[in-house]
Amino acid sequence: MTTAERAIDPEARLQHALDLSYRYLGFRDRTVVEVRRHLESKRVEPDTIDQTVAELQAQDYLDDARFARRFTEDRRTLDQWGNERIERRLQAAGVAAELISAALHGETESGSEPASQFEAALATLRHRFRTPPETEKDRNRALGFLVRKGYELDTAYDAIRAYGRD
Repeated sequence: MTTAERAIDPEARLQHALDLSYRYLGFRDRTVVEVRRHLESKRVEPDTIDQTVAELQAQDYLDDARFARRFTEDRRTLDQWGNERIERRLQAAGVAAELISAALHGETESGSEPASQFEAALATLRHRFRTPPETEKDRNRALGFLVRKGYELDTAYDAIRAYGRD
């Protein structure tokens, strides 16, 4: 079908937008906002984008709650990120605040409760630093490391103190 024929036929426009979306979703899960941005960059009409998103949600290809849960679990497990960093990334991906909160404080995909931020920070610290930081310079370095990972400042301080006591 030519571009001119596709421009006239709404069904063809929808199928073209779905094809673009399926290819985009083939690499990894995406949010509704990410798919919308992608289709906008491909110059798909707004009405067709709305239809495409509705169809993808009906087919269970798009689910922001599932995306937020999986992203949160992966970043905690694979990258040892803290809640603040995860929250910033989910906001940038266009996930709604209530879905972010549910993902950060709810159960994980595997059904287990997420570790407390303190326990996670302590485990991250132990993994990165084989011995507890003893000098002020080492403690500041450890603190900066945990804050960059997305842990709150108070949590990072507490983890460093606890690691030093162990």
